[in-house]
Amino acid sequence: QVQLVESGGGLVQPGGSLRLSCAASGFTFASYYMTWFRQAPGKERDFVAGISASTGLTWYADSVKGRFTISKDNVKNTVYLQLNSLKVDDTAVYSCAARPVRMSMQPYEYNYWGQGTQVTVSS
Repeated sequence: QVQLVESGGGLVQPGGSLRLSCAASGFTFASYYMTWFRQAPGKERDFVAGISASTGLTWYADSVKGRFTISKDNVKNTVYLQLNSLKVDDTAVYSCAARPVRMSMQPYEYNYWGQGTQVTVSS
């Protein structure tokens, strides 16, 4: 079965960094578009970053551009999100998602989801 398992979340101070990982299994990882979303309590689930299946092209939300970096390793079947210069407003559950054809910034268009990993930014 398809599984996406996130890890790497934790508690950090403002200005700190974290590296999130999403380990994928049960599908042809290299042919899927991979994306990170986040959801804070009482807020909508928002697109954060995405990476294309074949070209490695990346997309970022304006709020994280220049601070976060998405990457993937097709050998390890893992997607990463490097979070730098973290702000209190970055506090959320971060989830990875996959779809088989093309990139999308809309969460309802994704086929597969992980359970998420908590990122808390606080002094």
